[in-house]
Amino acid sequence: MADVRDVNLNRLAIFVAVVEAGSLTAAAARLGLAKTMVSTHMQRLEAEVGASLLVRTTRRLGLTEPGRAFYEASVKILRATEDALAAIGGETAPVRGTLRVSSPIDYGSLAVAPVLVELRRTHPQLNVELLCTDRYVDLIADGIDVAIRLGRLADSNFRAVKLGSFVKWIVASPDFVETWGQPQTPAELSAMPFCALTVLPRPLTLDLQRNGGTGDGDVESVRCENALLVNTADACRAATLAGGGFGLLTDFSIGGDIAAGRLIRLLPEWATEPASIQAIFPPTSHPPRKVRALIETFKKQLERAA
Repeated sequence: MADVRDVNLNRLAIFVAVVEAGSLTAAAARLGLAKTMVSTHMQRLEAEVGASLLVRTTRRLGLTEPGRAFYEASVKILRATEDALAAIGGETAPVRGTLRVSSPIDYGSLAVAPVLVELRRTHPQLNVELLCTDRYVDLIADGIDVAIRLGRLADSNFRAVKLGSFVKWIVASPDFVETWGQPQTPAELSAMPFCALTVLPRPLTLDLQRNGGTGDGDVESVRCENALLVNTADACRAATLAGGGFGLLTDFSIGGDIAAGRLIRLLPEWATEPASIQAIFPPTSHPPRKVRALIETFKKQLERAA
């Protein structure tokens, strides 16, 4: 059995970088090391733990079964070490290290990237990586410090901090409105062409509520059959702008389009129920300062935009 005293902590960090980068070459570029040095560290780490961790193929590196378990443990060890160093450094020390953030593609481009720019201005010694993707991200496996998620969250052991909220509006291009007219009730939408987002649980159903309403007559569920189906929010917005149908789009993504007259709100007294924008991160007794700094910056930016 390997002795923990024989394992070099620096090699754990290099091992995690190799797994996340997918190759020795990419990891070497990320770490600023020679590829041969990275390869040597991996060989020595495998010797120290007494197991093969990596599977080398012609295209990329994979993990052995022990390697997968060791990777997940290594991520936790490195995070715990960062927490301990941050605690020793105190609240007055500069925020430093690397913060890896994931976000949905549209919200990452429109909202998260500007927040991270502001975060870097305030904390210039902090390195930041933003991963924009509409797939579900495993924080531990993908080495993510904070995931920005929209809407209802699945049950998990992760911590969640609410940053703000959003709604979706019914919108269409001026050409579409000229052709199809302005609907007077939500039920009329069912006969109109609709640009639907397939990644939603019920892409062809509109669940709407009247602004400020609480009664039964203030909630409508409309099924749309005449639909153009797309799988990204950006494509849904583009199809709506092109007049392919009306869209049910997030307020943060189309505010500029409405202000510029590129889109028109249909049934402006109706929208979706407000949904949360949340920051998700691994549970710790004291979240790292870099995580807290991101949350504070995010909240300030949303308050300014309100």
